[in-house]
Amino acid sequence: MNFYVMTLFPGMINNAMSESITGRAIKAGHISVKAVNIRDFADNKHNHIDDYPYGGGAGMVMQAEPVYMCYRHICTQIQDSPPEDAKPLRVIYLTPQGRTFNQNMAEEYAHEDNLVFLCGHYEGIDERVIEEIVTDQVSIGDYVLTGGELAALVIMDAVSRFIPGVLNNCISAHKESFSDSLLEYPQYTRPENWRGKSVPPVLLSGHHRKLEEWYRRQSVIRTALMRPDLLEKADLTQEERELADRVVKYGREI
Repeated sequence: MNFYVMTLFPGMINNAMSESITGRAIKAGHISVKAVNIRDFADNKHNHIDDYPYGGGAGMVMQAEPVYMCYRHICTQIQDSPPEDAKPLRVIYLTPQGRTFNQNMAEEYAHEDNLVFLCGHYEGIDERVIEEIVTDQVSIGDYVLTGGELAALVIMDAVSRFIPGVLNNCISAHKESFSDSLLEYPQYTRPENWRGKSVPPVLLSGHHRKLEEWYRRQSVIRTALMRPDLLEKADLTQEERELADRVVKYGREI
């Protein structure tokens, strides 16, 4: 997977992605990250890429041409051909107006060879270049950030976990929260007893079938307690549905 980020602050992207799991994945060649500075494609000596909006209003708007030229540069790097002759790229514009990002989208994006992120700033980006190059408008929540970089980092991190080799355990991404519309079960580690609290005995049993049953039951309970809205999409048995209904009703396992 190759990530390309059109940004005014490439250091934000490079510094964050070079740490932890994504950093190790980059070194191992499982993913690559290239932050491209939109200012490098400004057509003035001061590298200004913004201007006042037509019609008035507060703030400044990023101009279309530097963004488009940045996109053309990325296209050439990926496909060694001009954009008009090349295969269309998946270009994700980070905006609070977009579709809310979720785990299913992360898994979908992981099937792409290349993903391009467009990070806006100021009051936004000239609509014409958005219409010209953007394929997906995506939000990470109903709030406003100062720029798209943090949102791009969130999505790249989530997508990376589905790329083979990124995680040590190849199945772990498919067993985490939201993978089947359920939250992940509680986790414990040594010591067995901590400040009067003990690890559930089933986790010490080594009985794989009982462990799987416990994991599943705890996921249903936790989802019912914390995110009951997810239960509508979850594939539950009749027994699990009744368990979830009781937890939602009484606020605890009955």
